[in-house]
Amino acid sequence: MTSPDSAPVAWAALVLCGGQSRRMGRPKAWLPFGSESMLQRVIGRLGQTERFDRIVVVKAPQQPLPPLPKYVHVVEDHIPGLGPLGGMAAGLAALAGTLPEPAAAYVTSCDVPLLVPAVVQRICEQLQHWAAVVPVEEQYPHPLAAAYRLDVLPVVQQLLDEGEHRPRRLFELVPTHYLPVEMFRELDPELDTFHNVNTPEEYQESLRRAGLA
Repeated sequence: MTSPDSAPVAWAALVLCGGQSRRMGRPKAWLPFGSESMLQRVIGRLGQTERFDRIVVVKAPQQPLPPLPKYVHVVEDHIPGLGPLGGMAAGLAALAGTLPEPAAAYVTSCDVPLLVPAVVQRICEQLQHWAAVVPVEEQYPHPLAAAYRLDVLPVVQQLLDEGEHRPRRLFELVPTHYLPVEMFRELDPELDTFHNVNTPEEYQESLRRAGLA
């Protein structure tokens, strides 16, 4: 891994949407959220930061997706069952060579429709000399609301090759800065950026809170 320097960082966003949606019972990327799908809403909110040079969606093979803007690049995670680290590996590999160095990515999922763009911006600003910046809630890290330098990819690949699928292990191997989620309460009073929608009940609650129920 190269040593981060003071050069400006080129940024991308990765949206992982290849999960099984077992608790929801239907694909979360397609869930209606007002006049758009949940995936479309998440991409739109990421775009509001005006930080990202590229937005990449990582999906499972043959997984259908709702229509996306032309600037969104879609890649496939060809190895199922590897969890978030597998999706991150596919997305980071797709970004390799497409951005000037140094480069980094904010990684999220398709099921955070109440994501607050200002929180994403603040997390990215904290990267500085770190390889990863990870919000923590009661010592629970949020790997899918975190920022990573692209050169963590070899470490991610090494972990996957060893059969290790826990993002927490990555944080033990690269210089990681942990941010308490409470520091974002002013921007995101309910900390919605860190709460994904997994069940029909949570989906209905997210609609209600967005004024769309």
